[in-house]
Amino acid sequence: MSTGFKSKKEYVYDLLRREIVKGKHLPGSRLVIDEMAVRLNVSQIPIREAIQQLEADGFVTTEAHVGARVAQIDATFIFEVFALLQSMEIICSRTACTLMTDAELVTLSQMIANMDQSLTDAERWSEQNKAMHLFICACAKTMLILKMMQKVFDHWDRLRLHYLKDIGLDRIQTAQAEHKLLLGAFQQRDPDAVEQIIRAHNQSALQSYTQHLQSEGHLLVGVN
Repeated sequence: MSTGFKSKKEYVYDLLRREIVKGKHLPGSRLVIDEMAVRLNVSQIPIREAIQQLEADGFVTTEAHVGARVAQIDATFIFEVFALLQSMEIICSRTACTLMTDAELVTLSQMIANMDQSLTDAERWSEQNKAMHLFICACAKTMLILKMMQKVFDHWDRLRLHYLKDIGLDRIQTAQAEHKLLLGAFQQRDPDAVEQIIRAHNQSALQSYTQHLQSEGHLLVGVN
């Protein structure tokens, strides 16, 4: 088996994490170590190590006499996800605003322009959106925040694909307009404007998503 990773544990972790995020393993379903070892052609050791890491990252729960299960998803989790994303994005975006090179600004501009070509493809646009926000964090050289943000985005993807897959494309149009405002603030090297736009961007998205969740009966009206 050629994994392309440093270890089998990392290979198994990354594969299972992606499968959980994409919904291949449903919330509450068991992760049977013997079965996975056969499917992935590895021993039980990297499976157990990967499950321990997935549990630490909030994707798996382990019960005595039952074993590992995929963590449940609750719609109210959206408030925690957005609170974390907003806090981390403000920190790294303000820093990136002053550290970002001219070449990185050009890259950011191109990433946002490319997203204009995906406005009718919600899944592709969402992947590009995540990559764009992570790129900004990488430009800030805040590596700990970057690692944390990657995990929070994984939880967001899992929540989005479970509850919000059918949300209207009008939200994408609005978000894309906000991204262009954000780009302008970066080009002006104005960290205060960047923070203001990040806050408004996140609050606009949260409001849109919670209204959808409420209309579908996943959230009580007035819960926030």
